[in-house]
Amino acid sequence: MNLLESAGFSRSNPYYVVQQGKIASLTLMKDSERLDLLKEIGGTRVYEERRKESLKIMQETENKRKQIIEVVQYIEERLKELDEEKEELKKYQQLDKQRRSLEYTIFEKELQDAKTKLDEIEDARTKVSEKSTSMYNSVLEAHERFKTLEKDLKNLSKESQAMVKEKDAAEKRKTEAMKKHAKVELDVRDFEEKINGEGRMKEDVAKELKSLEKEIQKQRRELEKVRPLHEQQLIEEEEITRGIMEREKQLSLLYQKQGRATQFSSKAARDKWLQKEIDDLQRVLSSTTAQEEKLQEEIGQLNEEVSQQEKNIEARSAEVQEQESLISKCQGDFGSLKIERDELQETRKKLWKQENQLASEIDKQKSEIVKAEKSLDHAAPGDIRRGLNSVRRICRDHSIPGVFGPICELLDCDDKFFTAVEVTAGNSLFHVVVESDEISTRIIRYLTAEKGGRVTFMPLNRIRAPQVNYPHNPDVVPLLKKLKFSSRFAPAFAQVFGRTVICRDLDVATKVARTDGLDCITMEGDQVSKKGGMTGGFYDYRRSKLKLMNIIRQNTKAINSKQEELAKVRTSIQDILTNMLLVAAVSKLSELCIHMHVPA
Repeated sequence: MNLLESAGFSRSNPYYVVQQGKIASLTLMKDSERLDLLKEIGGTRVYEERRKESLKIMQETENKRKQIIEVVQYIEERLKELDEEKEELKKYQQLDKQRRSLEYTIFEKELQDAKTKLDEIEDARTKVSEKSTSMYNSVLEAHERFKTLEKDLKNLSKESQAMVKEKDAAEKRKTEAMKKHAKVELDVRDFEEKINGEGRMKEDVAKELKSLEKEIQKQRRELEKVRPLHEQQLIEEEEITRGIMEREKQLSLLYQKQGRATQFSSKAARDKWLQKEIDDLQRVLSSTTAQEEKLQEEIGQLNEEVSQQEKNIEARSAEVQEQESLISKCQGDFGSLKIERDELQETRKKLWKQENQLASEIDKQKSEIVKAEKSLDHAAPGDIRRGLNSVRRICRDHSIPGVFGPICELLDCDDKFFTAVEVTAGNSLFHVVVESDEISTRIIRYLTAEKGGRVTFMPLNRIRAPQVNYPHNPDVVPLLKKLKFSSRFAPAFAQVFGRTVICRDLDVATKVARTDGLDCITMEGDQVSKKGGMTGGFYDYRRSKLKLMNIIRQNTKAINSKQEELAKVRTSIQDILTNMLLVAAVSKLSELCIHMHVPA
């Protein structure tokens, strides 16, 4: 059945149609064809074909088996190689692990060494930074000490000048006193000559004369007691005078020595000049000695005349006693006037000293103002500085009203806010506040015509203060509330400082700038903009423009008050001079009364 099925017959289809001419072709077939047909009908052909296919498959299988064997051999060889590589890999991994551990150890050691060196470098840098900071502070302190010593030197120079003036005044007073003393001595001599020129008194006053002589002897004894003290005072005065002269000589010698280095070209010239000076001094000494001998001779003659005139004293003693009462009265008046004059002179000396002190203080403060103004000019940009100077000159030359000045001159605040205010305002500190835009337009025309620099004006009639809602935070303070200014200039200050608040630190400033949309600044001058920008760093407080402006303002006030005080002092001095002239006139009259022996 299988054979038939393989030949094309089927159980399910018992009906088969033979094609026309098929049977005839079978009868006419050759033997070989019939054999092929039989083989086909018998299934031999199928067997042969399948056998060939099986052999072919077996051949292919054998080839594949050989290929598989070769692949297996290759795999085995490869496995062996892989086993060897595995062993090598294990060894490599072990060695690599050791290498990495060694590298880690080396790197760790190098890292520790680097950290140690970095710590040492950091310590050295810290020490250098500390040393640099201390040296910078030392430089600042030395600079401040230098300024202080310079001020002290100026004060001492002024005091020295004042002392020289006082010395000159004392010399003048001494000269006047010596002149008055000589005048009094001449008056005494006149009196003695008048007394000696009188004749003897009558015999009835002899007894009275003896009593007077006793009284005179008593007074002379008292005079002898007082004379040593007087002589001691004279000696002390001479010693003081001699000391002054010696110091003046030493001073002149020092000045001469100071100039001798350039005066003489050689030692011989110097010795020649010194010999000439010695000869001049010896001639002066000889002339002084001769004059002294001549004066001694005159003193002897005068003593003889005195002894001769003593005989006439007895005759004039009664008249002297009579006039002494009048003289004592006039002397009492003269003494009281002299006391009053001395008091006025002492008061005048004190006022002169006060006047010199006030004048020196005013000069000192004026120099500080000039110095601060120069520093303030250097702190402003060149165009702005020239512009401000030109604005002042234009307003003065053309009498332009309504110009109030730059912002820095119109505000005032505590010293601790100077940095925050300056960083916030920047060059706006030099903006000039004016009454109206017409005034600013007029000034700008003059500036353009004269090429006098550039200035920003703030007309009060055109500026509108911004409306700002400040946050309610204890760490935030509006900068505008910490400034002192006239309410008239409120719009200008609100325009510059109204949108800025002072914050405790940068964290608070960053938060406020982000949430409230305000410009923030710290007390140290670190600034955070509402747009996100941050500005900070070191700010040199010594170059503070507001500090310089404060110095100018305070010194100006002090100068005005001291000038008023100086005017009062000078008025008092003038009044004292008037009173002294009156006292001098009255004392002159009393002195004339004494000289004329007539009651005043």
